[in-house]
Amino acid sequence: MKKVIVVGSGAGGAAAASMLQGKFNVTILEAGREFKPFSFSLSVLEKLKKTGLFFDEREIRLLFPSMRVRKTENKMVLVNGVGLGGTTTISAGNALRLDKGLNMLGIELEEEFRELYEEIPITYDHQNKWRDTTKKLFEICREMELDPKPIPKLGDYRNCTGCGRCVLGCRYGAKWDSRQMVAAAQDAGAELITGCKVLKVVVEKEYAKGVHTNKGFYPADIVILAAGGFSTPVILQNSGIGCESRLFVDPVLCIAAEYKGSLQNKELSMPFAVQREHYILSPYFDYLSFFFNKSWRYLASDTLSLMIKLADSSTGSIDKNNIDKTLTGIDKERLQEGVGICREILDNFGIKKDDIFLGTINAGHPGGMLPLTSKEAETFHNPRLPENLYVADATLFPESLGNPPILTIMAMARKAAKIIIERFD
Repeated sequence: MKKVIVVGSGAGGAAAASMLQGKFNVTILEAGREFKPFSFSLSVLEKLKKTGLFFDEREIRLLFPSMRVRKTENKMVLVNGVGLGGTTTISAGNALRLDKGLNMLGIELEEEFRELYEEIPITYDHQNKWRDTTKKLFEICREMELDPKPIPKLGDYRNCTGCGRCVLGCRYGAKWDSRQMVAAAQDAGAELITGCKVLKVVVEKEYAKGVHTNKGFYPADIVILAAGGFSTPVILQNSGIGCESRLFVDPVLCIAAEYKGSLQNKELSMPFAVQREHYILSPYFDYLSFFFNKSWRYLASDTLSLMIKLADSSTGSIDKNNIDKTLTGIDKERLQEGVGICREILDNFGIKKDDIFLGTINAGHPGGMLPLTSKEAETFHNPRLPENLYVADATLFPESLGNPPILTIMAMARKAAKIIIERFD
């Protein structure tokens, strides 16, 4: 039976591995270790915050090793998960289907989405747990004819305790993450190796022979890179395979104000969204801004915040030593448009405009460095790759979604896995 190496245990890697195990002998290589949710007391950290100890977002690793933060030269904060489950463990658990742009390229994922809906619990049941602040924001958005919609969530929210730490790791099993899919692959016989960082794919005569890691060489008949949008391009470059000089990251900017007893820090992340052409708006408590942005000086329980998540341009690049990403003029215009709408929502909430402050621009949805085109709609295989090397993460997206991508990444990874089965089984 052929041996498959899957690099990464996040959305793409887990979806591909669970599909391929049984047809092949699958080994999942994960650079991080076991994931542990954020466990510190927020009240204790609020006291430490007043001492000025928190001054750089990269310090978050001291409190939460499963979250990695980088900064670009223009100080944009880039975030990703490090550990089993990848970034799915620190996501908001959103389950949005976002394949319209892929459909325009001739990429059909209907079957893959249907399979995921059947396999993963996806629910709107969290609505009955919304706090009064969220309910009021939803009604204001509806009155403003912004057409707010509850966001479907991955998981079973009957177990949700309202701790507000969705993006810091769910301690109660309410939010689904890709570790469950990895476990299913293991139950079927897949091998998981953590703490195993892939450095490059070993290519001989235009054929991938395996991967070189910090733990040595792992041979393979097929290699699938799903290490995420920050890591997959670097692995490819280390392997002598160039990516395109482009990068989107879905920047997030929060607009906040003091509102006594809002308790948004105890609300699940992104309960509903307003979809605009180039961004979405959603209630969201931004922990990075709360800890490290000096404007966020109020108690967490008294801070009310709205997120703008932008579908940014693909101006940027990743190389072995640097991530280059700046917002273009049109990106900034669209972001300011979103700021204006958020200010209006907060004004209708009864908050004075002079009391509103901004968060730190941060981003965690990198992609687009090896984008699919209509030519790869049937193969899911870029011609610059060896015939037995595939990519199965957000690196494949042609453009920014400006939306949570997890479900769509999994659908693409499943599609790639089916093509691999058809070609190599």
